[in-house]
Amino acid sequence: MKIAIVGAGIIGVTTAYELAHDGHEVTVLEQRSAAAEEASFANAGLLSPYLTTPCTIAGKPSPTAQRPWHTHTGIRLAQGAGLHELAWLWRWRRSHTPLSTLESLARYSRERTQAIAARHELDFEASTGRLLFFRTAKQRAQYQPLLDWMREAGTAVQDMDADAARHVEPGLSPEAPLHSAVLLPHAVSGNCRLFAQMLRQGMQAAGVQFVFNAQVTRLSSQPTGIWVNGEPDMRCFDAVVVCAGAASHTLLSPRGIRLPMAPVFGYSVSAPLREATHAPLTSALDVQEQITITRQGQRVRITGGAELGSPQAAHHHATLQKLYRAVNDWFPGGAQLSGPLQIWRGARPTLTDGAPALGSTALPGIWLNTGHGAGGWALACGCARALADMLSQRAPEISVQGLEAQRF
Repeated sequence: MKIAIVGAGIIGVTTAYELAHDGHEVTVLEQRSAAAEEASFANAGLLSPYLTTPCTIAGKPSPTAQRPWHTHTGIRLAQGAGLHELAWLWRWRRSHTPLSTLESLARYSRERTQAIAARHELDFEASTGRLLFFRTAKQRAQYQPLLDWMREAGTAVQDMDADAARHVEPGLSPEAPLHSAVLLPHAVSGNCRLFAQMLRQGMQAAGVQFVFNAQVTRLSSQPTGIWVNGEPDMRCFDAVVVCAGAASHTLLSPRGIRLPMAPVFGYSVSAPLREATHAPLTSALDVQEQITITRQGQRVRITGGAELGSPQAAHHHATLQKLYRAVNDWFPGGAQLSGPLQIWRGARPTLTDGAPALGSTALPGIWLNTGHGAGGWALACGCARALADMLSQRAPEISVQGLEAQRF
């Protein structure tokens, strides 16, 4: 089949890979000038397990939130937030995330990611293991139900006291406010953007066509195709897969597919590695602040924050200060914070139940793989494989029940 993919983030690139692997003729169209320039650009890099990724579970109150109502979701309202954002947040708080489906899909996706990396010898700065840091016994008790559920779902979970945690992470400050920790030994993290770019380069060499600076303005079905800004004629395909993240709503809404999606913005600070023995070996999560600290090659990346508002909103100074404090609390001296830093505020296109829209639509020839929120990197390879199977009329190896766009 001749297939178009709209969007060259991690979702679009991995979808192109799986479809090309199945023998389809694939063209990827991206409005930016390179792959992985938006939500995939500087994210936390967390792969499976999925449910420890901050801001992934809809309707789940933040265990430490005791402030005004909108902070109970862990999401703040920023400059430019209006009625659309309020309505989305109202639905988010009342939705239920399909936990079992997403956790098993993330494990499957991690295996696919590692298999692809091994097959093509891709070094995407991966690290193994995740430590959850608890500042108090109360915090630890509040997370017990989620940890119990993860154990029952087959995730390895190891309880640790502060001394054992410092053995796993020698760079952890002896003065860090640590009561206890939980180790997820099989968790994986890595550089999402690097993986996407390396995969794109390999696919281009193998004949997959990437068209950059191409803004898709309209979708067509019967016949199936797309309209690209500045081109007089429609490009015809046998199928179109929308992997356009935040732009998906603009393309789908005129065709009657209205997904309750909003860009939830998060922050990251990427700093040069200062002293390797003081930097994290695993991916670390400050549970109270919902901030992750990971090493990616010769850099340390600190990520956190979740806000609804305008893409042009000014950076939230208080959130950035939390990121700096977190790395200094846990791993002082590990990152060089006084020099040039990459500070990023990026959108995570999120649906109100925290799960992506995956599969066919009511429009013939139009397929979806979008709306992954904070867990796009964790779910990318698994969703791509499942969609490729469905498009070829095969049953996916993993259940994707409940992820259909028609659920809305």
